[in-house]
Amino acid sequence: MIDIEKIKTLLPHRYPFLLVDRVEELEEHKYIKAYKNITNSEPYFLGHFPNRSVMPGVLILEALAQASGVLGFVSMNKTPEEGSMYYFVGADKLRFKNPVIPGDKLTLESTKISEKAGIWKFDCKASVGDKFICSAIVLCADRPK
Repeated sequence: MIDIEKIKTLLPHRYPFLLVDRVEELEEHKYIKAYKNITNSEPYFLGHFPNRSVMPGVLILEALAQASGVLGFVSMNKTPEEGSMYYFVGADKLRFKNPVIPGDKLTLESTKISEKAGIWKFDCKASVGDKFICSAIVLCADRPK
């Protein structure tokens, strides 16, 4: 398990854009299972939407990319402090099925598919309990800061 303090050493993001609260499972070079607790005080709920709070899909995708980034940094034994950045560079086969609302625990799963020339490809899935939320193939690039 990786707590929020360790996550902050592995990702350059900070509130309100840090979208991974904890890592529950980690298989280096292979798989990560993390989560983000969705609270009513998330700043994006002020405008998305005022009468029905729904987490923006693009932020669900970003949360999947951040979980993949944690897996990538741990697998490479690198950190942003050491001069390495892990950029989100693309998504394929992106599909959303259900909304994410305040009170949900958004589970983020990412499995490494491949790594070539600093481009990592991950098979990602988001869920809330047994409810499927989103899936995507996420691409990230490891680059010097």
